[in-house]
Amino acid sequence: MTSRRVRRALSGMAGAAAAALVPFWSVVTGPPTTPDTTPHQQVQVHLTTTSDPGGRHVVKGLEKQHPVRFRPGGGGNITVDESKTYQRFDGGGAAFTDTAGWLMNSSGTLSDATRDATMRKLFDPDKGIGLSFIRNPIGASDLARFGYTYDDMPAGRTDPRLEHFSIRHDLADVLPLTAHARRLNPDVKVMASPWTAPAWMKDNDSLDQGRLRAKYYGTYARYLVKYLRAYKARGVPVDYVTAQNEPNCCAGYPSMQWNGSGLAYFTRNDLLPALKKAGLTTKVLALDWNWDRYRDLAAPTVDDPAIRRHPNFGGLAWHGYSGDVTEQTRVHDKYPELVTYDTEHSGGWWITNQQKEDMHNLIDYTRNWGSSWLKWSLAVDQNGGPHHGGCDGCTGLVTVHNGDGKHGTVGYTVEYYTMGHLTKFVRPGARRIGSTGSTVVPNVAWKNPNGSKALIVYNDTGSTRKADINWGGEHASYDLPTGASATFTWDGKPTDGPRAAAHGPVLAAVCQREHVHHRRQE
Repeated sequence: MTSRRVRRALSGMAGAAAAALVPFWSVVTGPPTTPDTTPHQQVQVHLTTTSDPGGRHVVKGLEKQHPVRFRPGGGGNITVDESKTYQRFDGGGAAFTDTAGWLMNSSGTLSDATRDATMRKLFDPDKGIGLSFIRNPIGASDLARFGYTYDDMPAGRTDPRLEHFSIRHDLADVLPLTAHARRLNPDVKVMASPWTAPAWMKDNDSLDQGRLRAKYYGTYARYLVKYLRAYKARGVPVDYVTAQNEPNCCAGYPSMQWNGSGLAYFTRNDLLPALKKAGLTTKVLALDWNWDRYRDLAAPTVDDPAIRRHPNFGGLAWHGYSGDVTEQTRVHDKYPELVTYDTEHSGGWWITNQQKEDMHNLIDYTRNWGSSWLKWSLAVDQNGGPHHGGCDGCTGLVTVHNGDGKHGTVGYTVEYYTMGHLTKFVRPGARRIGSTGSTVVPNVAWKNPNGSKALIVYNDTGSTRKADINWGGEHASYDLPTGASATFTWDGKPTDGPRAAAHGPVLAAVCQREHVHHRRQE
């Protein structure tokens, strides 16, 4: 996680509130321009709105609205073009930090029934929002009750043969909850990132800061392999791993310093060979940090053709706290074979408008080749903890009330609903398809493996805006309230034949604007 100093430099804003759902809707549809008796595809609409300037108090949370239908004609402001295909969607989700795992499980805060219901609402694709990507810390992070690794030794002692290695800590909460998530949603992918090596491997003998001693590079690679094997042996194979979470950030909690050449050396000569020797299919992702740190920390790894060609190398992991998201597209254009994953951007009390932040992240990341969208911790308590240094204002997809007047209950934050606009309707294996970029109604479109479509739209203005969706010579119209998030879903194939041909020039003209956006997007 980033430091409080960096985060608070953004702006301060208080309180994440649980959603209050109100059965109220208003739908406006445009009449067909000409009489038509041919059946047209029905479009389902799910809406999220908030009532406060901070975009946190949910009024409608993924609330299903009256459907609309496609009608003949075009000329709208969003053209969905299935002939243009981009990256595959691999999943969305967050992390089972020590904080989240403990709150949801062994703390005893939640009853078994409440915990199971919460897990279903998080991971079940039908009864919940279908989270499909989990990123777990390897050892402690800042959102943990205390510092730990899987091979801690008394001061002055070392364990180069890793005889004392054990994942016993994770057996209480993190591993069983991750396994539960995979049972609820077999499509779940798992990623793991270390915040630090054991203190005895480092030049300062501390979990906080310091560098990995060169003589322990091979030992540290075996340490990571032992973690991956231990999880796999317990039914949780890890799909992706990074060498380091947020290299060179931050003092005050478990962390470790690297430079770009050191990360490239370790990845090429130690980590990748160790994975291959162990027969693991886990893929290494480079960077795991911000856009503006790519050139100094990731480029030496990614520019190495031996690393790029290695069967255990999988692409790049990006965080969204500083820099410009278009760096993802710049790197994709240079190395189109590498997959782009957006692996962390926490919600927090410092964010001016959480719903707006989330929706722009969702849309901008994926329009810049992101195959995933991950928040930070799945859960925190009402005070943003417990935490071990680091972030004291982070929020999660759920708030587990512990020791307050709502003790034992779970609140679903706006982040749960914004994430759900993606994960509930876009399934792993979907492909992003063409849609008209817009600063007024930012949007991104997907085609699922079963052929169904999902268009995610956000009204980033102070007034109601019409979302006119063009698709294959037809259009559907919906009045989107100010600040509202919407997902439109429909089945079928675009209309072809004379009706589509009649609107071809209009569609062609609109499609020319596909890549025109307030940020460069592919």
